[in-house]
Amino acid sequence: MKLAAGGMLARPLAAQNAKVRIGFIGVGGRGTGLLQGVLVHPEVEVPVICDIDTAALNRALTIVEKARGRRPEGFSRGPVDYRRMIEHADFSAVIIATPQELHAQMAIDSMEAGKFVGSEVPACITLEECRALVKTQRKTRTGYMMLENYCYTRHAMQVLNMARMGVFGELTYAEGAYIHDVQDLRFTKEGKLTWRGENARDHIGNLYPTHAIGPVCQWMSINRSDRLVSLAAMASKPAATRAYAVRRFGKDSEAAKISFQNGDSNNALIWTEQGRLIAVRYDTSSPRPHGMGQHALQGTNGAYECAFGQHSLYLEGRSPKSKWEPIEKYQAEFDHPYWKTKGEEALKTGHGGGDYFVLSDFLQAVKSGEIPIDVCDAVTWTSIRPLSAASIKAGGAPVAIPDFRL
Repeated sequence: MKLAAGGMLARPLAAQNAKVRIGFIGVGGRGTGLLQGVLVHPEVEVPVICDIDTAALNRALTIVEKARGRRPEGFSRGPVDYRRMIEHADFSAVIIATPQELHAQMAIDSMEAGKFVGSEVPACITLEECRALVKTQRKTRTGYMMLENYCYTRHAMQVLNMARMGVFGELTYAEGAYIHDVQDLRFTKEGKLTWRGENARDHIGNLYPTHAIGPVCQWMSINRSDRLVSLAAMASKPAATRAYAVRRFGKDSEAAKISFQNGDSNNALIWTEQGRLIAVRYDTSSPRPHGMGQHALQGTNGAYECAFGQHSLYLEGRSPKSKWEPIEKYQAEFDHPYWKTKGEEALKTGHGGGDYFVLSDFLQAVKSGEIPIDVCDAVTWTSIRPLSAASIKAGGAPVAIPDFRL
């Protein structure tokens, strides 16, 4: 059983038993992790890599050389040197792992060049970019998959399996949250802002929605049998990032004088066409112990709750009355087939095994043209960023969510 394939099929670019030749744009920390992840798969070759940081590029070239015995060609002549790389004829797919503001244009350029795109999350940052991505994919019929690994964790996939089997009954409500203290990643050691810090300074709303909403949309078959219709969002005041800067750099430092726009907590409510309700929260500012989120699913026959490592189920007629049970109690019965067959291998990779399966599905999508998280999913989930900002600016008023399938 796969994640449900979307409505947009692409031209397959590699035969089932053929080598898959993948280029990389961006091999910083995340890009290097993805590079190591694809090299686990023996059918993958990496002939080209691009990064403006020559140290990161050389590190990546050496990783591939050690794994495959041949050093890829490197591209690092500047911010748009990736365009020279994608003109290279001898590879069929590209993985983009640059800062999020760059994802959309790089994906558009790559699809225009006939490359099957695997994009890190989120897909883009504006509604205009959302529409441009869909338009380009439709025009080129080149593949596009967003690499949302949260959909592939063991618990998320078990809940997906249970939802498809009707174990929860009729689904009515869900929650998704990305709550992850990243204050130390917003500043350099000298107190200058990184791209994450600039994001918090310059933008409001849910700036990183796909980890939170992705699994929920899979459970509820969004863009298949249901769709997101409208959203209303509100945010707290911004306070924690300045407090962090004062503690780390001093109250008279330049870092402490920066004015940040993004509220510490951003909450949105989303209505679906079938009358379901989804709550989405984003908070990467508030000081908290390590842990990256919360998810919940409610149906007429039961519920799932996850909060910082605790995964619980309540199934009407099976669970003790009014008592939560650990999800592991039902793992043997409802574990997703991916995890039953490849779980041990997956756990050797990042993000709790999610990286293994999202990359496996990407490779299969390049071969078959059947894409589990397609461009419509990518921009629907990502659109929460600009739409939440629009709702906050309007005092929490509901805003329509476009149907990008049309």
